[in-house]
Amino acid sequence: MIDTHCHLDLNLYEDIDIVIKNMKGNKLIAAGVDFESSKHVLYLVDKYPNVYGVIGFHPEEVSKFEDSFLDFLEENIKHPKIVGIGEIGLDYHYTKEDELKQKEIFIKQIRLAEKYNKTIVVHSRDAAMDTLEILKTEVKNVKVVLHCFGYSLELAKEFLKLNCMLGIGGVVTFKNSKKLTEVVKNTSLDKLLLETDSPYLTPVPFRGEKNEPSNIVYVAEKIAELKNITKEEVLNKTYQNALYQFDLHE
Repeated sequence: MIDTHCHLDLNLYEDIDIVIKNMKGNKLIAAGVDFESSKHVLYLVDKYPNVYGVIGFHPEEVSKFEDSFLDFLEENIKHPKIVGIGEIGLDYHYTKEDELKQKEIFIKQIRLAEKYNKTIVVHSRDAAMDTLEILKTEVKNVKVVLHCFGYSLELAKEFLKLNCMLGIGGVVTFKNSKKLTEVVKNTSLDKLLLETDSPYLTPVPFRGEKNEPSNIVYVAEKIAELKNITKEEVLNKTYQNALYQFDLHE
């Protein structure tokens, strides 16, 4: 199995070694959200054989963005275990005052991904139509993952037309996740990826506790239940999906 999206910053866990050990050699992809966390992702991928990474600038961090970060991205995107640019995108949940800045930085990072043919991992919250428009306009060759997908089935279909894959995490196990369960039920398993977004969004039965990548199995179990297939089928297919979408090797 592969946890395709987690955050393993030093300030988030008391002992990263234990978190990695709990994955029992299974792959995980650590995500950066700014300069410091992206530097830490580079440290993690060099230290742990089963850890890969994506580096990028999250829309909520745009106030800290400097153009020198693009130089940092370009310098490190060729690292053999950096498999994409992320977590990037748009987030209008708290404010739209920096909307133009978010779009500008999102587009710059997509263009860099295009230059080096790297997958992009997209965060989109309360910004579906702008995200769709930018992806339609800017994405030509790169693969796209919609991290922590939270929109409707109708919007899912629009993103799937762009050959995106949808990241499904612990939210699917929540009782109030009717919108997401509808998406999972009606989307081909070929288009789904497993993720935890650790240490956030812990799945049932551990909701309320700190999340970690090993909890990905509970996401797989819920998807299996919704699609009336076995957990093994979900794990095997989403594993292959992740290998393909991030150009990973066995």
